[in-house]
Amino acid sequence: MPKIAKRLKIHLSTAFYWRHKVLFALRSLGFQTLKGIIESDETFFKESFKGREVIDRKAKKRGGRDEKRGISNLKIAVVIAQDRNGQAIAQKAGAGRVRAEEIAAVIGDYIAPSSLLCTDTATNYKKFAIIKDLKHETINLSKEGYVKKGIFHLQHVNNYHKRLKDWMRRFQGVATKYLDNYLYWFNFLQQSKKMATKERVNQMLLSACQKTNLITVKFLREV
Repeated sequence: MPKIAKRLKIHLSTAFYWRHKVLFALRSLGFQTLKGIIESDETFFKESFKGREVIDRKAKKRGGRDEKRGISNLKIAVVIAQDRNGQAIAQKAGAGRVRAEEIAAVIGDYIAPSSLLCTDTATNYKKFAIIKDLKHETINLSKEGYVKKGIFHLQHVNNYHKRLKDWMRRFQGVATKYLDNYLYWFNFLQQSKKMATKERVNQMLLSACQKTNLITVKFLREV
């Protein structure tokens, strides 16, 4: 962001708010419907109040460990689903272990009824599949290995997790309130990765202009 602020001769905070005005507008387009075999799993990010004063807990150093180990309410669950055509959804679901209802809130409206859901053996996804009346294949890594029946696996969604985490490191921590913006940004980059860089930038800005954007700086400060 310092580079773009310097190039446009604007203040760093202005560049930050412009970034999120564009990303909020891009997010308004939503996601494409997932079809066929759909892999889904969650990944976790540390809860972050970056840029805000927090009075009910000690400040954390960048890269520091959470007070609680493993999955806790200090971790933000991000549900990711991807079909075999490359279409994907990635969005935060809540703090700690994700519930079936939270999974439904993230991906439930974007799954074609005839799809088959492929997940690990977690009971939250089993319950979600029942809620949406979806065909469901579970992968038990300890018993069945990484591929079941030669076709069912979670390799695509797990690779998505890795690419996402690698990409997010460049921001040196993202405030939880803005996390969905970065998740959608990454998803857009994945969907347009075959484009040349200049064409991709143009497409991103044009896409962000498809719907009216009423996001203001005041909103961004208060969100």
